[in-house]
Amino acid sequence: MLGGQSERVSPPPGHVSVSKILIHPIKSCRGISVHRAKYTPEGLENDRLWCIIDAVKLTVITARELPKMVLITPSIGSDGSLQVKFPDESGCEEFSVPLKPTEDILKTWSILPKITLWPTHDPLDGYICESIDGIKDKPSSGLSDFLGKPVHLLYKGPQPRTIDSTASFPTLNATAKYQDMYPLLVLSEESTVAVENELRNYVGTQGIDERWKTDNVPIERFRPNIIVKGGGPFAEDDWEEITIGAEDASLITLVSKCTRCLLPNVNPETGERDNAVPYKVLMKFRTGLDPTHKMKPCVGCNAVPSGDGTVKVGDWVYVKKMI
Repeated sequence: MLGGQSERVSPPPGHVSVSKILIHPIKSCRGISVHRAKYTPEGLENDRLWCIIDAVKLTVITARELPKMVLITPSIGSDGSLQVKFPDESGCEEFSVPLKPTEDILKTWSILPKITLWPTHDPLDGYICESIDGIKDKPSSGLSDFLGKPVHLLYKGPQPRTIDSTASFPTLNATAKYQDMYPLLVLSEESTVAVENELRNYVGTQGIDERWKTDNVPIERFRPNIIVKGGGPFAEDDWEEITIGAEDASLITLVSKCTRCLLPNVNPETGERDNAVPYKVLMKFRTGLDPTHKMKPCVGCNAVPSGDGTVKVGDWVYVKKMI
């Protein structure tokens, strides 16, 4: 049954594998597909280490408000740099900064102790990337030109950021960087195929354009970290504990379903937001899955690793405990 409501048994070893790994060095900007990645209890290495903030309001900006952010393309250089490119037609000049600035570099940057990601949560910290190659404010000025407002590029500061407990894990004690909330997002290929199949039923209604008779919904719209295949549509809904790569690898706990906003409506290739897809379709068959947000649609599962590890494309996924 679509929606993860049917009873399932744990898939045997050798059936579910990692098919893709995505990291997003700068929150809400384009993701990077990698073959392997280290992880800690705070998520994949280099994922959401950086964010962009409104320089006046000191609030984190996401593609929910500025969809064109997905057209900003970070990459990781062999020299340990974070390289940032803009669409050619923008006229904005690319730049690079140290992916993980040294303590000496950070001493030259101002730290902001109270940045707002969610108004209902405690503030978080970050260092303003103030200069590179001796050029003052180059990252901020380039990003400001592209986004059409004063912004700063921020590197996560040292203050741990506590994340929310969940209905299933009321005593959850974990931290994250600039993720919306939880360290990892796990999603299966089959789940997005199921969304596409459901979408076809509503073409021509509620503002769903005819092009969706054939257009696909790329999995990148959902901004997952670990993409798996082999379990079936929404198999991850029923997983509570998994390991990846080996049965005795660090345990990864799926602490909640991921409630979705309008961000998946943003096309990662064009930066344009669709008026209906996939959000209106998700509202048809993916609500009622999170006990505390029953009216919000869910796709994918939020996860917290118990320790350090490495995940590789092709690794087997071992489901250690079902819900």
